[in-house]
Amino acid sequence: MILPVQEGISYFPTPLHLNHIGGSRFKKFLVKIDKTVPQDLDVHVICDNYATHKHPTINTWLVKHPRFHMHFTPTYSSWINQVERLFAEVTRELLQRSDHRSVQALEKDLRNWVKAWNEDPKPFIWTKTAEEILSSIARYLKRINGAGH
Repeated sequence: MILPVQEGISYFPTPLHLNHIGGSRFKKFLVKIDKTVPQDLDVHVICDNYATHKHPTINTWLVKHPRFHMHFTPTYSSWINQVERLFAEVTRELLQRSDHRSVQALEKDLRNWVKAWNEDPKPFIWTKTAEEILSSIARYLKRINGAGH
């Protein structure tokens, strides 16, 4: 999944469920990016620690495509992973207040949400100060420590 780093740059591939993709599907994804992104630009791919990107097929392909730069998020850092941030946005904007009676209805709504997202992409802007983040963590710790755990 490529997320907007600048306004106007966005790509959300289909099918929507790309979890647990194998090396060949990840390679097809990289090839599609390679064909889409102008050749004079470098491509920075940010991945979690899932093993797909470590597949020998992928490593061989990356050696032949030096404009691709792989970056990996640290383990247990969902807050830094923009895909997780996107999932939170989908949950907040679409899923929390919805009532889908079938998988087909859910998929239709997700596709419509993604289409709207791609038509008007916006970068994620983190605006909390360190003090606000620490205060939020302190409130959370107070809440869970008093919950009988």
